[in-house]
Amino acid sequence: MHVKTNDTVVVISGKDKGTKGKILAAFPKTGRVTVEGVAVATKHQKSRTQMQPGGIINKPMPIDVSNVMLVCPKCGKATRISHKVNVVTNDAGKKAREMVRICKKCGAEID
Repeated sequence: MHVKTNDTVVVISGKDKGTKGKILAAFPKTGRVTVEGVAVATKHQKSRTQMQPGGIINKPMPIDVSNVMLVCPKCGKATRISHKVNVVTNDAGKKAREMVRICKKCGAEID
């Protein structure tokens, strides 16, 4: 999956095309993400207790991850990403590899 939770994305297809929002939840097994302000469904909820009132609640529904594109934090444009492997040495002296996402338009590191 090319996006993570708290990434800023823009919707590229569907009824909310062109809308920017932050990813609230990502579901890698199903390939879906929940974006704030996108695909909001109204739910009629009955009150369960005295403290929890009933009423009509707006609930964001998940959309397919192929319908969103990551927005680069540096250049501010919707972009595809590439991956780069960085070799990092930890405090014990062992080398470790980490994957870093790279913006294809400006070349900035996203993570």
